[in-house]
Amino acid sequence: MTATAATLLDRFEQPARLVMARLTDEERVVVERELAELGQGRDYGGSAFAALRALAAAVPDRLYDDSARVLLRMHEIAGSGNYQSCLSSLPTVRACFDLGLVPDQPDDGDDGVATLVVGRGHIAPSFYAERYVRGGLPFLPLTTLHKDGLSGVVHRDWGFRNTMRYSLGVGLAQAVSLALDLRRRGDRRKVVCLAGDGELQEGVTFECLRFAHEAGLDNLLLVVDANGRGIEPLRAPVSRDYLATYLGPIVETDGRDPAAVHKTLQELLDRPGSAVLLCRTRKEGHSFKLPAPPGAPPSRPSFANTAGGQLAEFQRATGRRLAVFTADMAARFGLPDRVGYENVGLAETLSVGLTLSLPEDVVKVVATDGMYYMDSLSMLTEATTSVRNLMVLAGRSWGAWGGAANAVNLLDLVVGTRVYEPVTVAEFRACAERLLLEPDTAHVVSMIDARFTEPAADAARDIDGGIWITEPPPDHDGGALVTFGYATVLVQEANRDLGLPHLHCAALRPEFDTGLVDQLRRFRRLLSVEYNAPAGGFGEGLRARYLLGNDVLGVEGDIHNCVHEGQLARHGFAPAQLVARLEALTQEGRGHEPPRP
Repeated sequence: MTATAATLLDRFEQPARLVMARLTDEERVVVERELAELGQGRDYGGSAFAALRALAAAVPDRLYDDSARVLLRMHEIAGSGNYQSCLSSLPTVRACFDLGLVPDQPDDGDDGVATLVVGRGHIAPSFYAERYVRGGLPFLPLTTLHKDGLSGVVHRDWGFRNTMRYSLGVGLAQAVSLALDLRRRGDRRKVVCLAGDGELQEGVTFECLRFAHEAGLDNLLLVVDANGRGIEPLRAPVSRDYLATYLGPIVETDGRDPAAVHKTLQELLDRPGSAVLLCRTRKEGHSFKLPAPPGAPPSRPSFANTAGGQLAEFQRATGRRLAVFTADMAARFGLPDRVGYENVGLAETLSVGLTLSLPEDVVKVVATDGMYYMDSLSMLTEATTSVRNLMVLAGRSWGAWGGAANAVNLLDLVVGTRVYEPVTVAEFRACAERLLLEPDTAHVVSMIDARFTEPAADAARDIDGGIWITEPPPDHDGGALVTFGYATVLVQEANRDLGLPHLHCAALRPEFDTGLVDQLRRFRRLLSVEYNAPAGGFGEGLRARYLLGNDVLGVEGDIHNCVHEGQLARHGFAPAQLVARLEALTQEGRGHEPPRP
């Protein structure tokens, strides 16, 4: 499929226009020139990535000649990202360009001395920045990082050999796969895999290194960005002895010096056999955030960030011993200085495994990302069938990914679980107390990684039922709303002036009494709203369990590469967008699809 100027405009123009205020005057001039060039409607041919290279050649102005400066500007414009991780790896990325390990196209380089696999997938911006200063990318796409434009992780569409979706550690698996295939074909080229020391804590990396050793692979070079941090500081430095056992020689270099990395990596490429290059680097905090304007009040913490304080209060009130485990997610859940916990690094499976033999009366809490526990599904199955008093805190809920949706799709189909999405402190406490009443059933608590004001009412008194946020008027039989979790917050704002009857649920599979079911059936139109995938979700559960003829409004499709505020608008869940959808309930009869954005 050839790439035209129109395809590039469709991809990059809108997100670039949205951040124009954050650009310098010089940057705006160049971006406008690049957009004007695209406006000529040329057919560049080839892939979208090749078309971007053609655009860079057509508008050759380079605003910066230092990729570190470009990298910083990308994050300043985006307002978010993994700046410190990208900066830590930038000298190694420069050395890879200098050695010819970074091809112009993902499928190029079959005749080169080595093939590069980027396991540290979230450092893609480092490659974009270096490509830019070398004339291989225009400035336009750099302004769209994390804004639904340029992907923040490595992807074949944007110049990398392989694609990464969500999991660290998969890059080493890709590298071992490629190294094995090359050896079987008699190709003597080596595979260079860029990884991080935090990433090497992933369970799959242990399996990969063991297999590479047992398969006798002699064509794998593992380059480790050793900065002593994952998301949080590592418990101990990466083990040289462990790596040497499986991959042979361990060579260290100053990872902050591109020339030193270049020299050492060249020597290892020329030397026969597999090896490990440890690049000693430095990394400060994990997530990049723009500084608050002078005099601005402190920002409200996300709801997920309140979990540490709520767990501490639960422990104080009940006297129960807690055992809290997390895979580098302590900051997201506000655990430090609130409740004792064990950070297992990025070993998600271990965070679950450490719960297996603890005393029954201990409340076991696994605080993980809504996507991370996809990595540990087998261990979660073991835990949910054998561990009493198990609570899984599922952070983040972006679109069809994360939180409650993953819990029901991955866990509930294997073994019975209870899944909740509290939106008030009282609801969280009720979920925790509910676990003590039914310790044999794992309780998954979806903790929304967003800032919001608690709704006017909550379901704490009946955590498995529902509570009317807006009571139906007497004899009202028109339209009504039933919402789950975080959707309640969004719908409540959109419904402020409409005043539609609004029932809120904190349980993904609520338990309604017959009186409430009869009341819901009397409404001529019922709309269920959830900020998760509707397939097998909250609304479909209401249909299946109670035969309610509700229209389901939820997020369809995969996660998109944009921050939370962008997710709401992308899926039509910003309050202003929801108003138009809710107004459809004034129509008579059921079966009318709510208007789509």
